[in-house]
Amino acid sequence: MQESDAQKRIKKLRSEIVRLRNAYHIENAPNVTDDVYDSLTRELKALLQKHPELNDSNALENRVAGKALEKFIKVKHKIRMLSLNDAFNEEELYDWKKRIQKLLGSEKKLEYFCEIKFDGLAVSLIYKNGKFTQGATRGDGFVGEDITQNLRTINSIPLILNSLPTSPLSRGGDKVIPLDKGGFRGVAPEYLEVRGEAIMSKKTLSKLNLGNKREGKILFANTRNAAAGSLRQLDPKLAAKRHLDFFAYDIAEIKEAEPLLRGSASQLQTHSEKHAILRNLGFKVGALEAKCKNIEEIILFIKKFEKIRSNFPYGTDGIVIYIDDLKLQEILGVVGKAPRYVVAFKYPAERATTIVKDIKINVGRTGVLTPLAIFEPTLVAGSMVSKATLHNMDQIERLDLRIGDTVVIEKAGDVIPKVVEVLTRMRSGKEKKIKVPNICPVCGGKVEKKKLPSQTSVAYYCVNPKCSAKDERYLEHFVSVFEIYELGPKILRRLKDEGLITDAADLFTLTKDDFITLECLPHRKPETFLRGFGKKSAENIVKEIENKKHIPLSKFLWALGILHVGEETARDLAMHFGTLEKLIISARVVLAEINSIENIGPAVSKSVSNFFHDKNNLNFIQKLKKNGVIIEKMEKKKAGKFNGFTFVLTGALSNMSREIAKEKIIVLGGKVASSVSKNTSYVVAGIDPGSKLTTAEKLGVKVINEEEFLKML
Repeated sequence: MQESDAQKRIKKLRSEIVRLRNAYHIENAPNVTDDVYDSLTRELKALLQKHPELNDSNALENRVAGKALEKFIKVKHKIRMLSLNDAFNEEELYDWKKRIQKLLGSEKKLEYFCEIKFDGLAVSLIYKNGKFTQGATRGDGFVGEDITQNLRTINSIPLILNSLPTSPLSRGGDKVIPLDKGGFRGVAPEYLEVRGEAIMSKKTLSKLNLGNKREGKILFANTRNAAAGSLRQLDPKLAAKRHLDFFAYDIAEIKEAEPLLRGSASQLQTHSEKHAILRNLGFKVGALEAKCKNIEEIILFIKKFEKIRSNFPYGTDGIVIYIDDLKLQEILGVVGKAPRYVVAFKYPAERATTIVKDIKINVGRTGVLTPLAIFEPTLVAGSMVSKATLHNMDQIERLDLRIGDTVVIEKAGDVIPKVVEVLTRMRSGKEKKIKVPNICPVCGGKVEKKKLPSQTSVAYYCVNPKCSAKDERYLEHFVSVFEIYELGPKILRRLKDEGLITDAADLFTLTKDDFITLECLPHRKPETFLRGFGKKSAENIVKEIENKKHIPLSKFLWALGILHVGEETARDLAMHFGTLEKLIISARVVLAEINSIENIGPAVSKSVSNFFHDKNNLNFIQKLKKNGVIIEKMEKKKAGKFNGFTFVLTGALSNMSREIAKEKIIVLGGKVASSVSKNTSYVVAGIDPGSKLTTAEKLGVKVINEEEFLKML
């Protein structure tokens, strides 16, 4: 990127970062996420590293949080409330350590302290002679807002402190000296400033959003925004109704009354001792913490928490890592807006920003034209992503997406990457609009926007029945549903190129020699080059195909690729008719019976009817049967313990595959849906759940973990 282009991009980034900062910290806008803000900030930092001459120490992105609101009294912090530098992977943690070792000397032995990074509102609490006197937001780090009365409504914030122990906390095992009504039996700090996070639990957020939805109010995007919005209520009674919580994480300043208790707070040596003091004084401190001897132990702690993070009752986005020794902290000091001695490790973001380089049009197995966004490789949800589906041409129009746009992409858990927002403020004026193609990019055939009886389809289709792309995509779909995993796209292409198959039915006639011969034939196309078809691998593929000849009716219908018939609709049809023969008769004679099935409308009925009226499709089914495919009858669903219940599965299950879990639910009379709605009974959250979990929490749908699900079974 040339310097002039970099300068323009940096200006745009700074403008958008400031806007998001104001929305996030001041307006508490529900649509603002940390992921988008962090992604833009990372891009800005990367550009400034390449173009240091464009650095500006007075730029607004170097400020902490936001300015104080006018409706609250302003509070000047005695000690500045700082922000934290982030690390997004293990390599950046090692780099942080190297920088510290360089400053302190490589021979200096370091010990670390790890704690959970709660996603809430950072606040400061002031206590005088053991009594809570003032609470304030971080604001811009120097000046915050006085929200004392609202903070008093949080039960986990002590209004009167426990007294300090009479023996050093650093030795461990100290008991809290209890209070009586007359005051302290021991000694309370004369002055104490505690830093911590005011937060809302996920459960409370779900209830709050459920109420907001009923009342037509805006929904909160996350627990952080909900907590901040609650503490900025002018009426403390409204704040009290939100049932907030508070976790302390640091002591900014402590002064003890005379006579001093030697060996307690006056002689703190480590950050971990601060946590011990806070607990003794009556504060809630995160239970999940660890002292670590090296970066390797820190990484183990990070990975351990990552496994339970989705089921953690509070919103979190990472782990905070301190140099535990307070003297070393003092030596390392602060640079800019962040201390050198602490870093926040952020878990992979589910959202990120990137620039769209191109839009390609793919043709699916039904002929549908699907636009695909191609962009700069971007790290999101733990993996590098360089493309994302746009679903259909209407989606491009809704997003007002153009080539060259800065976009927000999302990849939540097991969800395919998608573009969810266009940052129009980032446009330079060079972006290009995308035109709807009037011919198929594969075969040059005519493209139509199909009109169905009950609606206008949002998809454009290639209407050429002999389009090669349709055939190729259909083969991939077919083997995927049949679960013949040995046959990837390249192998399928090669089989067609060499004339060994003409359609999916021919797959079931292939022999071991066919695959061995395939390895010896000259390659007609470089992209279909294959390796490793020895005798053993050929035998394994043929055995895999043979084992998949038996298939349930529901999967068989799904594999046929009938327009509008996906996995769930295929299951509904199979459950209703039981056999393929009964379905074919109904589709050709009694169409009303299909239309009467729950969740199936006129568009689907018409599509099914059209499919089974086509002789080519009936001949294909007969060919499959002739080649050994056996379609298993589907027993009609009996009443079971899950009758009337709809489940949604998200994340990986450790005791069974999601397919087996689906089958068990169906056998017990339940339904399995692909998306969460208000009609969902349970969301089963496994490891690394996707955006379905967030949707469930917003809608107030019951979320259970794998253990609870197994108990239900």
